[in-house]
Amino acid sequence: MSTYQFNAEATRDRLVELIRKTAERQGFSRVVIGISGGKDSTVTAALCARALGKENVYGVMLPDGEQKDISDSRKVCESLGINQRTVNIGAIHQALKAVTDQNGITAEAGEFSVEYSRQADINVGPRLRMTVLRYIAQALNARLAGTGNLSEATTGYCTKDGDTSCDFAVLGKLTSVEVVEVGKTIAELPRELVEKTPSDGLSGKSDEENMGLRYADIHLYLREGTCGNPETDEKIRRREAANMHKRRMPLTLDPFEKE
Repeated sequence: MSTYQFNAEATRDRLVELIRKTAERQGFSRVVIGISGGKDSTVTAALCARALGKENVYGVMLPDGEQKDISDSRKVCESLGINQRTVNIGAIHQALKAVTDQNGITAEAGEFSVEYSRQADINVGPRLRMTVLRYIAQALNARLAGTGNLSEATTGYCTKDGDTSCDFAVLGKLTSVEVVEVGKTIAELPRELVEKTPSDGLSGKSDEENMGLRYADIHLYLREGTCGNPETDEKIRRREAANMHKRRMPLTLDPFEKE
């Protein structure tokens, strides 16, 4: 029998307290958050607004060209009353593809060319967004609040040097299921955004369809030790092992270490 219990309200209040204490210890008062319109950035923004005041939270919307659900991102900022700005990274993305020879431009003699890779291209988006967020945060003398959750980190459903990069991770110890439960306790948040089906906004598929896993099963695997299906447990376990490099600092090779 499971002994695991989750108190969403207590967790919410504890995270607000921890954000406030982190700001006091590190000497900052402002935070920058990339607002996607999904549950993770929505809940992160709400917690930071409670901890630091809405006037000290800067929500940045970062569409790559056209973003069909950009209205959801705006709704988050407006519901919380936080500062908001839109920076379209589409031109930056296209420029990067051009200078790396992915738009059909021929490399100079003696240079290697780079063929188009859809997976690499998908990961460029989060990395460019992080560069913009870092730029804005430093200009505002603010910290960058991370929005990733434990379920994503465990399965590697995140981008190295992209959404994994931040100054402090607000939801990093909560599963996707728990993030939703915390979000439901925050009255100022639109319920439909808290319960919105997670998707990458690129493939036309949900996160669960892309992974071939359900967040409910990942939650049970993490909190109960098993989701009840050995094959699914093993699939999660393999993804966790293969993607551990995303959760650790870069390996430093030590020539002085004895074997």
